[in-house]
Amino acid sequence: MVLSLYSFSMRAAKPLITAYLKRRQRAGKESSSRFDERLGVVQCPRPKGRLIWVHAASVGEVQSALILIHKLLALYEGVQVLVTTGTRSSAKMMETALPEGAFHQYYPVDNPEWVEAFLNHWSPDLILWMESELWPNMLLAIQARKIPAILINARLSPRSFRIWKLLKGASRKILLSFTLILCQTDKDESFYRRLGAQNVQVSDNLKYSAAPLPCDEAALKAINSAFINRPCWVYASSHASEEKIAAQIHARLKNSIPNLLSIIIPRHPERRMAIAQDLDGLGLNIVFRGGDKTLPGDDTDIYIADTMGELGLFYRACPVAVIGRSFSDDGGGGHNPIEAAQLHCAVLHGPNVQNLQEIFDEMDAYGAAMRLSTPEELESHLYDLLTNAEKIEVLQQKAYDFSRRKEQVLETVLEALRPTLDTLEIGRKAA
Repeated sequence: MVLSLYSFSMRAAKPLITAYLKRRQRAGKESSSRFDERLGVVQCPRPKGRLIWVHAASVGEVQSALILIHKLLALYEGVQVLVTTGTRSSAKMMETALPEGAFHQYYPVDNPEWVEAFLNHWSPDLILWMESELWPNMLLAIQARKIPAILINARLSPRSFRIWKLLKGASRKILLSFTLILCQTDKDESFYRRLGAQNVQVSDNLKYSAAPLPCDEAALKAINSAFINRPCWVYASSHASEEKIAAQIHARLKNSIPNLLSIIIPRHPERRMAIAQDLDGLGLNIVFRGGDKTLPGDDTDIYIADTMGELGLFYRACPVAVIGRSFSDDGGGGHNPIEAAQLHCAVLHGPNVQNLQEIFDEMDAYGAAMRLSTPEELESHLYDLLTNAEKIEVLQQKAYDFSRRKEQVLETVLEALRPTLDTLEIGRKAA
């Protein structure tokens, strides 16, 4: 009943959904040149041969998916990979990150008509779905077509589990679309089993196996030159309210740490005007990097990197990283700390990290990250680290060592996928 009502509502709301997407397009949140892809309209032909479809909702899931995509194309011949995402930032990442044999499309909104058009065109032989974004109409259509689908890096927050549990009959039917579910943690496995999922295993988190974030070497050289002789730290993937936290900390520390430079990387660069308004009146010299890659001057207090795909650049340039959305006033959740640890950053974070709770807990216990309850505690520990090179080095090494401990997760996932891949009758490349 619930699923039928959902399907009917999504079908009836087609004009409203289209109008909403067009409004997002005018605001720059949807692609203008590829807008129709969100409506299930495809311009390019399906490639011949076997096609694996990988769905990764946004940038966070893409990082986990990329390492798997590279490995699949390296191991198997006669196969191509369709990658779908739902955000402009993730699409931009795909422009340079996808290997030969893989290509990107925007994921269609979950209207039954658009879903059917998408599946009719691509007719994938295998579907690999990343993490936790479950769209009922698409998954039920996949189930009806008997296309093998595997949920990888699966996770469920306690809040999401409680919501799905209220709709247990519907959630069970949706989860039965997957022939295999590979979970990040034992807790996730328990949640999925209690919702009625079958063939559920724990494989750990693919984020541990992801390659270090890339960076442009020329840009790194320029940044290092601009940062020379300046104590610096980065607030990475910040959300609303966090930019002001970072700026206020800088304002209080700048007198006791001469030449201090604070870097803020907003999770959503399109918020640059709102950020400028939030920081107005603090008496700080603020420079936005922007599309022309403006560098900070000697008198710059706050350097805002409002660009896409440069997180790896600033993790390499800064010795200390604060993980975004762990102090935000939207309830938080936290972003991926492994990316910072892989690049030798000392990792600090706030209390709201429930999206990746197990990773943060393990890092804290290992001494690879520091959990701080308030912005005041963050300020105190930043001062302690930025005035003590030895303490930074210890935390940097702990973080890096931790990031290397579980690199085998990719092999665990591939081993679990192998029986399904074998049914596609695709050849393995010679070693």
